[in-house]
This record gives sequence, structure tokens and C-alpha cells, in this order.
Amino acid sequence: MIKSLERINQLAKKQREEGLTKSERVEQQELRKDYLHEIRGQILRTISNVTVVDPLGNDVTPQKIRMRRETALGQE
Repeated sequence: MIKSLERINQLAKKQREEGLTKSERVEQQELRKDYLHEIRGQILRTISNVTVVDPLGNDVTPQKIRMRRETALGQE
């Protein structure tokens, strides 16, 4: 689970119930930005591991995904 999610939820609840201070709004924006960055990274990692196979069993994975996979393997 993403570490900041609990704090994001706390701030959202406080915003609904009583409002946020200026510093809390700034914190909320930063946490949301970091959260979206993490989610996007997870999605890209998942897509990079996908192999597309046609009905005949041939690998037809788009070249862009293959290149991304090769790049990711080279970084490890």
C-alpha cells in the first residue's frame, strides 16, 4: 500500500468536516502529486511486463512496449 494514502484520506476527511489550513492544503497537494506519480509508475511497470499474443500464438507485442521492457531490464 502507498504510505501517503492514509494521510491523504485524513486530510480529505478534515477538509469535508472543518476545512484545511493553508499549510494543510499545500501538504495535501504534494501528497496527491506523489500518489499520482507512484500510481503511474505502477501502471507503467505492469504494462512493461505484458506480452501480446495473436490467435496463432505469435508474439505481437508493440515495439514501444518491447523497448520499454528492454530499457527497464538494462536499469536493474
